[in-house]
Amino acid sequence: MCRSIKTLFNFEPPATELEIRDASLQFVRKLSGFAVPSRANEEAFDRAVQEVAASARKLIDSLVTHAEPRNREVEAAKARERSAERFGPKASEYGKI
Repeated sequence: MCRSIKTLFNFEPPATELEIRDASLQFVRKLSGFAVPSRANEEAFDRAVQEVAASARKLIDSLVTHAEPRNREVEAAKARERSAERFGPKASEYGKI
């Protein structure tokens, strides 16, 4: 699976349409092998992104859990910590602007 596709379910605040679209775009890019489609494939590519995003929204909206929603900042801090363990302490600074 694409490493840049993040879990979107059970967060507070909930996933935005932009986050769902971005994940859908990454998924379609992975499946098609195109970062940017040719003009001949652009319409099919864009339609696929829209369809995947719609399906993802339906899925997220229909899932049920009894777990407390995760906090985005806490999860981001955990990801930075894992990155620092894997790549060294300087690596986690690259994500900060």
